[in-house]
Amino acid sequence: MKVGVLALQGDFAEHIAVLRRLGVEAVEVRLPGHLEGLAGLIIPGGESTTIGMLAERYGLLEALREFGRHKALWGTCAGLIFLARDIGRAQPLLGLMDLKVERNAFGRQVDSFVVDISVKEIQDPSRPFPAVFIRAPVIEQAGPEVQVLSRLPQHVQPHAGKIVAARQGHLLATAFHPELTQDDRIHRLFLRMAEGGA
Repeated sequence: MKVGVLALQGDFAEHIAVLRRLGVEAVEVRLPGHLEGLAGLIIPGGESTTIGMLAERYGLLEALREFGRHKALWGTCAGLIFLARDIGRAQPLLGLMDLKVERNAFGRQVDSFVVDISVKEIQDPSRPFPAVFIRAPVIEQAGPEVQVLSRLPQHVQPHAGKIVAARQGHLLATAFHPELTQDDRIHRLFLRMAEGGA
């Protein structure tokens, strides 16, 4: 199986490293032609405005939308923002997931944190997942076709109970950075989605 990682900006190298550890052929995607033959695509964390502007510049926006209508797409952090329909401001978005998102919900980079969360659909979901939040968004609202996979624990204020992972069919979104941990269960979930088996 061949999986792409959008490599316009952000921490795409970390996702590629995890995919290769899992035995997947991982490729960097920068142009529409790079989407050929991919089973799925990861949109990494970074700066959502920059990712959107570069996607426009390289003629990728419509190609990514078309890809995401039929194949597995996963957005982490900035990638989640890029997938959403409503972020409360004007910037280039794919608009594929029925999500209303608050950007930079936790403040600046110095306000980053790690918290254990439970995530539905991953292997051994009762075992906590170490979620790394860096200038992260939260999902304020999810549409009727969206499955909520994880919410913030009650002790994480002021966003206790807010959605931080969601799935809409073959589309996956996480507000945190699984690629920055040694826990590859969400990557494995995405690979099952890309194979059509989850």
